[in-house]
Amino acid sequence: MPANAKPAILILCTGNSCRSHIGEGFLRAALGDLANVHSAGSNPAGYVHPLAIKVMAEAGIDISTHRSKHLKEFLGQPVTTVVTVCDNADQACPLFPGQVNRHHWPFIDPAKAAGTDEEKLAVFRHVRDEMRRVFEAYAAGFRDQGKEGHS
Repeated sequence: MPANAKPAILILCTGNSCRSHIGEGFLRAALGDLANVHSAGSNPAGYVHPLAIKVMAEAGIDISTHRSKHLKEFLGQPVTTVVTVCDNADQACPLFPGQVNRHHWPFIDPAKAAGTDEEKLAVFRHVRDEMRRVFEAYAAGFRDQGKEGHS
């Protein structure tokens, strides 16, 4: 990676409809211009879940322009760090050019929540809050170590 290039962080999930977008939103907000943050899926759903968009808006982060992408879009690009947020994506994750780090932080899939709309929303909020803690802690460590050679 050229000295002036920003490290790329790719957050992977199976469907790329909820968790990976939530993680991408938190990391982009926390890291700003320090890294290029993206998300993708091993079997993309083709949409970003409306409740993921809603709970992130409640947190002050707009992911309404995100789109569901297949991880193949990133295979030819240098990716410094891959973060998997579900077990299926962890198992399906290929190696990326330039990949230095790999993290696996599994979260429950809020899209599988059952019950009333309010009960489903509560699950999305719970997952969002768990993910916020993990991704903001990661971003703090990333900033502390500096962008050179770290992610």
